[in-house]
Amino acid sequence: MALVDRLPKHLFTTRGWGLLAAGAISLGCAYVMGRRDLLSLAVLLLVLPLVALAGVRVLKPKFQVYREFNPSTVETASTTTVRLAVARSSYSTGHVIMEEQLPPRFGEPPAFRFPARSASGGTSRYEYHLRSGKRGQFRIGPVTAEFSDPFGLSLRRHSIDDGDILTVTPAAVELPVTGLAGARGNDGVTATRIRANPSDDDIMTREYRHGDPMRRVHWAATARHGQLMVRQEESVTTPEATLVLDQRFTAFAGGTGSVFGGHDDDSDLVTSPSFEWIVTAAMSITSHLAERNYSLRVLDAFGSPAFSRSRSAPEPDAEEFAGAGGLQAIAEGLAAIELSGPRHARGEHHRTDHSTEHRETGTSTADSADSAFDDRLMDKLAAHRLRGPLLALLGSLTPAEARALAPAAAYGANAFALVVADASRSNEEVLEILRLAGWRVAAVTPKTHLTAAWSSFDEGGIVAAAGAAMDVRRGAAVPR
Repeated sequence: MALVDRLPKHLFTTRGWGLLAAGAISLGCAYVMGRRDLLSLAVLLLVLPLVALAGVRVLKPKFQVYREFNPSTVETASTTTVRLAVARSSYSTGHVIMEEQLPPRFGEPPAFRFPARSASGGTSRYEYHLRSGKRGQFRIGPVTAEFSDPFGLSLRRHSIDDGDILTVTPAAVELPVTGLAGARGNDGVTATRIRANPSDDDIMTREYRHGDPMRRVHWAATARHGQLMVRQEESVTTPEATLVLDQRFTAFAGGTGSVFGGHDDDSDLVTSPSFEWIVTAAMSITSHLAERNYSLRVLDAFGSPAFSRSRSAPEPDAEEFAGAGGLQAIAEGLAAIELSGPRHARGEHHRTDHSTEHRETGTSTADSADSAFDDRLMDKLAAHRLRGPLLALLGSLTPAEARALAPAAAYGANAFALVVADASRSNEEVLEILRLAGWRVAAVTPKTHLTAAWSSFDEGGIVAAAGAAMDVRRGAAVPR
């Protein structure tokens, strides 16, 4: 048995190797005994496995594979169901053993026999489940088929499809309600007072609906239209929030943000514990605000669309998102987002030049770290001045970077920042610069509970931050 186990399994089955061994023994006996009948038997036993081997190499069957994920994108730690439909597109006989190839994180690959016992119409259907604890994009498949000849003497294994990409998005953490959700800005809820000019009646009134108070009936408009009309005292527009998502390699590569990823990681993402915390925060905050009907803008530290370098983004150049579709686009963009931009020498071993070439495109990654939070970002923020809260999710900042970002507080109805603290140095100077400029700041580490950090943006903090921001708008100097 030990000798049989050492024989190559991709050429012959145990039966095939047995026939070859019997043929060799028969050939030896025919030579020693001079028996022509043993020689004929030996030739038959030796030739039959070889003919079977040639047959499965030349006449390999063809299959069609259809793979479906349900749901099509899945959150981390959630389960997706994979459904396979396999049909033979050419005539062939013999048994076929199939195996779905999976990244190592998903465990042992599932194996199944074709055709299945429940096959109908020539198509066999299979189902299994996958779950990933990390975000990213993973190639599921291909299906490899191991088939044999009709006599079961030889084996052949080959891929019958190219596989499909499964997108795993970060899971959102449910955040408590804070005063931040009420920071709607000047365009959030606009009070429209009824004016005496009759020409405004048609614009400021609407038909009476059951439950409207009678005190809101507009009698002049009622007389003109012949039906009850009520004053429409408020015009509600969609509130807007802007999120600045720091993705710079230099902001997350040191201290608690040691970078991992690359060829040793099957998701091939350059990330760190600190950046993973930021990604989860971005998913949770956008989900929290989207549930409250906010439209969202997501930018990077250079003013570019935040997902311009994300392989999983459905629309890499988009920066404005609204509704359930917009939230789904954000989730998919965050699935494969990673650190980018110039790197220190200590980080170069994580990725080879050719593996990062296709990600580090565009002017933002070509700039030095000192160009972050420059005029391009400020112009983007000024274009939507005071339309709603401004939130910044940041890595470690230098005092110079903090001073560059500080004036941005004047462009939001309120300004909030979560800064991942670097354990190797004090961030107090950076935090103080931002606070004096009008930012409401919370310093966090990768071990900080997101709900606790979010709860620090309470009403008292908002009022204080708003007051400081007004000082900045009146011309108060930002510390240099």
